[in-house]
Amino acid sequence: QSPQLFKQLLMVAGFDRYYQIVKCFRDEDLRADRQPEFTQIDIETSFMAEGEIVTLMEKLIRAVFREVLAVELPNPFPRLSYGEAMDRYGSDKPDLRVTLELVEVTDALKDVSFKVFAGVANSAGGRIAALRVPGGATLTRGEIDAYTQFVGIYGARGLAYIKVNDVTQLNETGLQSPIVKNLHAVALQTIVERTGAQSGDLIFFGADKSKVVNDALGALRVKIGHEKGFLNANPWEPVWIVDFPMFDFDAAERRWSACHHPFTSPKDGHLDRLQSDPGNCLAKAYDLALNGSELGGGSVRIHQAEVQEKVFKVLGISDEEAQLKFGFLLDALKYGAPPHGGLAFGLDRIVAMMAGAESIRDVIAFPKTQRAQCLLTDAPNSVDEKQLRELHIRLRQKVDTQVEVGKG
Repeated sequence: QSPQLFKQLLMVAGFDRYYQIVKCFRDEDLRADRQPEFTQIDIETSFMAEGEIVTLMEKLIRAVFREVLAVELPNPFPRLSYGEAMDRYGSDKPDLRVTLELVEVTDALKDVSFKVFAGVANSAGGRIAALRVPGGATLTRGEIDAYTQFVGIYGARGLAYIKVNDVTQLNETGLQSPIVKNLHAVALQTIVERTGAQSGDLIFFGADKSKVVNDALGALRVKIGHEKGFLNANPWEPVWIVDFPMFDFDAAERRWSACHHPFTSPKDGHLDRLQSDPGNCLAKAYDLALNGSELGGGSVRIHQAEVQEKVFKVLGISDEEAQLKFGFLLDALKYGAPPHGGLAFGLDRIVAMMAGAESIRDVIAFPKTQRAQCLLTDAPNSVDEKQLRELHIRLRQKVDTQVEVGKG
């Protein structure tokens, strides 16, 4: 992992600027074009506010693209709140080259007779979003089935749609879909008005828990946008995502977890929400996305011990556990730590995008496979008892001579 706590300690110690090329080792989801080993450009700085860090890093990326590719990126980069990005694009790293957008219709479908929609619209955490595809009424049944199968990857249980054959007749004559008969006139009118649908368009719907809808329709938006050419003329579309939530509720474990990491500072005016309303507490966190990929992310850190202790309490970390695991940080913060924050860029990702590579594997020497294996050295491989003894590793299960470390 990036040396988060240690660079914060450097800020406390008076090193007010930190810049390092860091080799990181992380338990990543290798299916998503990631690697267990990667390189970060890691930055930490004292006495700079959120906006100042964002502006400085933006200048850095703009200079790199200008000098290496002779490309002028927009000045300034657009900024979207996390909430707006999820509402409109279903993603916290939206590809803004794609011109399609999600539209909220949950409130318009609470009293329809179509139970799939009404049930979601009236449930806590449910969302119904619409995605208009201009000219999409020409999509074949096979194409729609393929898109239905695609959203299933993201947990969606189906993909309802309406073909708009004649926008002047908002009934079963002008609208083609099995669900039209179960939607009243006001609901249909609202859907058409909010999406801006015209004759010849198609509207897809996602109805489920917000996360499922955002993941499924967000991915479908990008897929259709690239396949059908719903793209603007800009080859590069950077965007800052700001105002992230501080916490995410883990329903399985019935507790709050940190969205970024536990050392991110809450936004000004949100300190009281730590105890009263953690779900609506926003963080001084920011991510930079480019063409649908995250280039880097960071935050302003907590520099007061009492605030850090409050955050630990929200996360269910007791005073004893906090002292045991993070006592050195809490003690350091009591000595008058400066306000500080930082950001880390994924160097491999930036190089891959600038080089037009399909994957970060193409710009990493000796990359690992999706099973985190090195094809050159066949690592991880079997080790013998002597090697285990040298490393003071004792196996739970006895073996004769070797253990297959890379398996199981």
